[in-house]
Amino acid sequence: MWNKNRITDLLGIEYPIFQGPFGGGLSTVELTTTVSKLGGLGGYGAYTLSPQEIYDAHQQIKSITDKPYNLNLWINDHDIINQDHTQKQYQKAVEVFKPYYDSLNIEVPPLPPSFESRFQNQLQVVFDIKPKVFSFMFGLLDPDIIEKLKNQGTVVVGNATTVDEAIALENIGVDVIAASGFESGGHRPSFLEKAELSTTGTFALIQLIKDKVKTPLVAAGGIANGRGITAAMTLGAEAVQIGTAFLATQESGAPPVHKEFLFSEAAKSTTLSRAYTGRLGRGITTDITRKLLTATDQTLPFPLQTSFIASMRKAALEQKKYELVFFWSGQIAPILKHKSASVLMKSLIEEASELMR
Repeated sequence: MWNKNRITDLLGIEYPIFQGPFGGGLSTVELTTTVSKLGGLGGYGAYTLSPQEIYDAHQQIKSITDKPYNLNLWINDHDIINQDHTQKQYQKAVEVFKPYYDSLNIEVPPLPPSFESRFQNQLQVVFDIKPKVFSFMFGLLDPDIIEKLKNQGTVVVGNATTVDEAIALENIGVDVIAASGFESGGHRPSFLEKAELSTTGTFALIQLIKDKVKTPLVAAGGIANGRGITAAMTLGAEAVQIGTAFLATQESGAPPVHKEFLFSEAAKSTTLSRAYTGRLGRGITTDITRKLLTATDQTLPFPLQTSFIASMRKAALEQKKYELVFFWSGQIAPILKHKSASVLMKSLIEEASELMR
């Protein structure tokens, strides 16, 4: 049986299909519970949320289903070095982005206020609510913390973009490793090397990691149908994580125009860029990402860059100047078919079952 292995047994799920845990308001209770109720593992990205908001989301999810879901946080939630460095980066960002603000007839915003890490307070909520699955990105947790999470019954999942990151995650005792390939939409969760140096494709990455670690693997990136699931599991993954296909469904928190782009001709081209958040992420290629491909030293540190361009993004959406907006997307978007999460989930199960029977 293709759907019975170490990961399904460990998590108590029927099918080894994870829904990507989107951050920035793109995750919803409806999407998470839809996937979990159908036997997969729904995902909820909480790195932008306050502890109370995380608690409230958990309570909403548990009021709908008792099935497991994956709560995701970012260990390293900012790239700020110091105020002087940030001020210099702000001056460069103003020079680069002022023409775009001018084209929208809006003022360039002032330097965003400094950012204080939220992770420690968020982590305390994980101990309070005891989710069945907790995943983390952009770093390593202390092994003592992982042991405490396991002792409370929480399965711990770490995210890797390289073999060395996977080895480091195994060494601290995670239960499962999600191998995030170059094809993935959204941010690259690299932590040992710069993200630009951590761009191995999913199907190569799975084989490379499988050769070096014993921890069960989840393949993430470039998967949106039963063929992708079959390929990933043939190469050694014991589950897959699907992001873009679920992001495009009506249940996700993505704005309608974002979903329209995912089903449009524009989705044929995606770009890795730091222009929109300060961290490297993949989205649909637009005019602004073409021109700012090498904007590494011309943006504010994450997450200040997100705040800096918030008014520009808002105005561009209102004025329908979509060439100034970066819509998150993986490379697999052109094959998307389903706009309903339940229909997508059932299709994934049926296709994979047929191919691996």
